[in-house]
Amino acid sequence: MSEAPDPSSVRLPGDWVHLDVRANGVRFHAVEPAGTPADRPLVLLLHGFGEFWWSWRHQLTALADAGYRAVAVDLRGYGDTDKPPRGYDGWTLAGDTNGLIRALGHTSATLIGHSDGGLVCWATATLHPRVVDRIVVVASPHPRALRHRALRDRAQRSQFLVPFLRNQLPRLGERQVTRDDAAFIADYFAHRASASWRGTEDYARTVALNRSAMLIPNVAHCSLEYRRWAYRSQFRPDGWRFMELMDQRLHLPVLALRGRDDPYILSDAMADGHRWAAHQTYRQIEGGGHFVHQERPEAVTEAILEFLRSEPEATTDAAVRKTRRIRPERSSWYSPARFAARIRRSRRAPVGR
Repeated sequence: MSEAPDPSSVRLPGDWVHLDVRANGVRFHAVEPAGTPADRPLVLLLHGFGEFWWSWRHQLTALADAGYRAVAVDLRGYGDTDKPPRGYDGWTLAGDTNGLIRALGHTSATLIGHSDGGLVCWATATLHPRVVDRIVVVASPHPRALRHRALRDRAQRSQFLVPFLRNQLPRLGERQVTRDDAAFIADYFAHRASASWRGTEDYARTVALNRSAMLIPNVAHCSLEYRRWAYRSQFRPDGWRFMELMDQRLHLPVLALRGRDDPYILSDAMADGHRWAAHQTYRQIEGGGHFVHQERPEAVTEAILEFLRSEPEATTDAAVRKTRRIRPERSSWYSPARFAARIRRSRRAPVGR
């Protein structure tokens, strides 16, 4: 590409309208199906790393047809949303979602997130529980479960931690992500998507759109800041405090979805979320990879609608009062020194399952 795309290039035409919503000091670009009544139950859709609102195109219309107000947003730093230099920590991202729900005129919402967007769902449900009715996480384990598996499970570590660390160096990561018209994004999708989707026109268009969106000024830097905070905060008091706050059991309904062929986020990491979610339902979707909501949209939408229509399990007041911080097993006890030692060992170990 001869010049960087304009942020407005993600305002793609379709059976939807584009909104500008101000929340938590940031202007967010949001999309919802045209003509959707504002008094319907709100479902907020949060995309993953290297993407933008487009990843929820299938669910947007399907949820609206089912009677919900579905709104997909470009997360902080992505697409046509503002790109401030700071605010990519867990607290601020959860505050963004809390503010978006209020700014859209609702007191609560169901949150649906993929990858990094799913981690925002977990954080918002924990830090702002009053505004979250339910959450659906796609290929996004609970952050404590993911950390545990990345350190203790060699298969998960080789798939997740090694490529995660490559983006930590300033400027070098940005150059890697944007080189050759963001060829990194094409490789990212090719290695994580199912073979059946890779051979479709929908896949080719999706990759092309995400490559273009990554080249929007400052998007590469902002998208990598999510991952840099997640790693660097492990060695700082703010990260320790955040993980301590996340170490509590949620009593709202949780649906965890994973494509059975996902090579990036493995099944055990997703299933482990039940330790932090009293009412988690875990399902694997056949024939899907890391982007299962785009690869198998009908199956994912069906699972989401079934979950939204189900009655939540009753949780007694006594059970909530007895909720206490979850103590990890002794073998998985965490400290910054142990975390750094495991990182050094993972770099020396051969990559592979």
